[in-house]
Amino acid sequence: MKEKKDVRFETKVIHEGYAAENYEGSLAPPIFQTSTFIFDTAEQGERRFAGKEEGFVYSRLGNPTVKMLEERVAALENGEACLAFGSGMAAVSAVLLALTKTGDHILCSQGVYGCTFGLFQLMNEKYNIGHDFSAMETREQLLEAIRPETVCIYVETPINPTMKLVDLQMVAEIAKEKGIPVVVDNTFSSPYLQNPINLGGDVVIHSATKYICGHGDVIAGLVIGPKEFMKEVAMTTQKDIGGIISPFDAWLLLRGLKSLAVRMDRHCDNTEKLADYLLSHPKVSKVYYPGHKHHSEYEIAQKQMRRPGGMISFTLNGDKETAQDFMNALKLIKIAVSLGDAETLIQHPATMTHAVVPKESREKMGIDDTLLRLSVGLESWEDIRDDIEQALRKVE
Repeated sequence: MKEKKDVRFETKVIHEGYAAENYEGSLAPPIFQTSTFIFDTAEQGERRFAGKEEGFVYSRLGNPTVKMLEERVAALENGEACLAFGSGMAAVSAVLLALTKTGDHILCSQGVYGCTFGLFQLMNEKYNIGHDFSAMETREQLLEAIRPETVCIYVETPINPTMKLVDLQMVAEIAKEKGIPVVVDNTFSSPYLQNPINLGGDVVIHSATKYICGHGDVIAGLVIGPKEFMKEVAMTTQKDIGGIISPFDAWLLLRGLKSLAVRMDRHCDNTEKLADYLLSHPKVSKVYYPGHKHHSEYEIAQKQMRRPGGMISFTLNGDKETAQDFMNALKLIKIAVSLGDAETLIQHPATMTHAVVPKESREKMGIDDTLLRLSVGLESWEDIRDDIEQALRKVE
């Protein structure tokens, strides 16, 4: 933008990090689809490799299109800096490996994405980096779970797929007292609905595959945090492990971001109406949605989320076969993992996204065989409702 001034989210999401006048007036940001960059002189190359001169060297280490994305997302999350990765799990892995060493301990919210759970297991088995899960419902509960060797508190909120919430301000206050960084997976909310850094969090992670992309055509991850920590991650776990994003995928995310605010409002509108419908249906036993007063953490949602989001989970009266028969009877709604797309998607966590989690651990997280997770899309909410209704009529 030509003038530096405070603007609102809906404006930042379209303009931040890009100045058309620097690129021949092109309205759309250019794609720098190159692996490497030419130096004017050997001395310039030396200076850049030594970190004494700003500039691009090699696209694994930085790329102009990727930089535009990183600057925009950092502004949206009110963070100092951002790094883009080739997947959400590449982002999670880079952060956790940067924060830990052998013998350390991670305290995690009670319930996480299945692959994050798998990563914790891998780090424990291979590198003796321990972890524990905590409901984090009270200050006393959290203090009791922190160990002397705890170096990181890792939080999902809303938690995938149970939609439980964690009071980020409470967690951040205790973490600050103990000198422990707080890492928040903000994927379910997007920067439009929740900003963990504003609540005291230190590092924010997104699977950008989801709402930030919004169109189901990119796999990507983002990390936002303090400038010095981002620099450390960039020069170690990002550079040396190499889970980077391609310039074209960064460009697609820039394009998707432009409609984020509009999309998220529609996702929320649809989900609120569907939650009312599901709550009143006799074949639905439970509905998990933080936008309803029956939800155990409703007050937390009111405090830290702008709106309750586009994700809803529910259980059916019956068993696993009942849930699968219902899914198979759907016509409009697609059976698929992932979320945040224009299309409404449904999946069965116990056998899909959280199948890697042992049954006993899944049940402690609140994931049983009748739990279904619905990512509500942008279609007419009445058409989504009608599809659910006809499928429920076909199951016993």
